Amino acid sequence: MPAAQRTSAPSAAAPALPTLGGKKSSYRERVADALRAALIAGELRPGDVYSAPALAARFGVSATPVREAMLDLVKEGLVDTVPNKGFRVTAVSERQLDEYTHIRALVEIPTVVELAHAADPVSLEALRPAAREIVHAAVAGDLIAYVEADTRFHLGLLALAGNAHLVEVVGDLRGRSRLYGLTALLEGGRLLASAEEHLELLDALLARDQDAVREVMTRHLGHVRGLWAARGPVQ
Repeated sequence: MPAAQRTSAPSAAAPALPTLGGKKSSYRERVADALRAALIAGELRPGDVYSAPALAARFGVSATPVREAMLDLVKEGLVDTVPNKGFRVTAVSERQLDEYTHIRALVEIPTVVELAHAADPVSLEALRPAAREIVHAAVAGDLIAYVEADTRFHLGLLALAGNAHLVEVVGDLRGRSRLYGLTALLEGGRLLASAEEHLELLDALLARDQDAVREVMTRHLGHVRGLWAARGPVQ
């Protein structure tokens, strides 16, 4: 079935618009966050063309903020405009995915390891609700909710290091990723184990165990690249 037809009808229950990273956003930004989460989760596929009205019906919003939000995603390189049709999701190469993973490992692992000594326990504990939301989303099989909570958790954790530019860089890398393997993990019953790593990471941070934090972060980012690889060849 053509992509335009697949997205022309509203879903049974329109997903709540997320607020990625826990930031306060305008309605347009919230729509962009919802679309970005759908992209990351693989709900919107590379090469497929989506019209603003079809996406608006899918997310239970009007077409105007969707069109404006998609133009924001064009600037980020996540989609391209297709005249008189809508927007095409851009493809990501295997080399790009490897590069994204490498940069994230260089940036995130040492930053989070340092937080085992530097972060305030109260601030760390404040991230537990997001970690639980990730687990609940995995149990429910809600991939967009999973991605939204996962993004909020990781960017919130990195924000504790006090480097806003670092958070921005990682947020951009996450936005450019395509986790099509989430579906495979869900169908294979392995998504929950990946989700529970967030709680494991928090416990290691609160225990001030840097070796355990490094092990969990390394394992978790390794799973992320596995998720990318699991979705099959990039077109």
